[in-house]
Amino acid sequence: MHPPASPPLPAELDALLRRLRLPYLRRHAPEVLATAKAQRWDPAEVLRVLLAEEAAGRDVATRAQRRKAAGFPSGKTLDAWDATASSIPPPTQSALASLEWIGRAENLAVCGPSGTGKSHFVEALGHAGIDAGLRVAWFTLETLTATLGRAKADASIAKTVARITRADLIVVDDIGMLPAGQDAAEAFYRVVDAAYERRSVAVTSNLHPSGFDTIMPKTLATATVDRLLHHAHVVLTEGSSHRLAEATAGKGVTPLT
Repeated sequence: MHPPASPPLPAELDALLRRLRLPYLRRHAPEVLATAKAQRWDPAEVLRVLLAEEAAGRDVATRAQRRKAAGFPSGKTLDAWDATASSIPPPTQSALASLEWIGRAENLAVCGPSGTGKSHFVEALGHAGIDAGLRVAWFTLETLTATLGRAKADASIAKTVARITRADLIVVDDIGMLPAGQDAAEAFYRVVDAAYERRSVAVTSNLHPSGFDTIMPKTLATATVDRLLHHAHVVLTEGSSHRLAEATAGKGVTPLT
């Protein structure tokens, strides 16, 4: 049997909580008030529990909204990260997972062959950042270029860059997979320059940043990398592709029957 439902809130109190926009307090108030009455709680304890429910509910909603706004590609978190399978040294993984480097507005460049866990690890750090109350913005170089291209069309580049750099961590994923033209190099430079010593930028690439001038105009590449690497952790991954290894082992798809 289900326990009896707690008495609903009086209509006037319910209306006040709606007006004050306290949805989580309102949701939990009937049960909390019934428990408080049965156990003779101190009024201050009742208030504390109700406000704690409101704060907790708002925190969950904020994290969900920030996760959606970040634009993560796949939802991979540190819980799904196999630290032992990565070529990144465990002390480095732990230091980066502490997120202290983001608080210091330091950058991160994770470089190595395709399929060695670069994007997974950085996305997992991004999710951890949101859980820690930070804002994260995720782009590929192509989506960043498109975003600033739209802003150029309506003369709102400065406003768009300012919005992007409100995030505590800005990720630009998979640099180097395709050649980058003038527009891409300019978009990348604008964001890195605006974030310099104010926000953290993390990039993943199959190239070391010192080689970005092979895929984008040299002048812009040099200026961008100069700012990117000034306060940066450069992490190199190595080994064979995890995706290819899983596919070769038959783990890539569910077998057909």
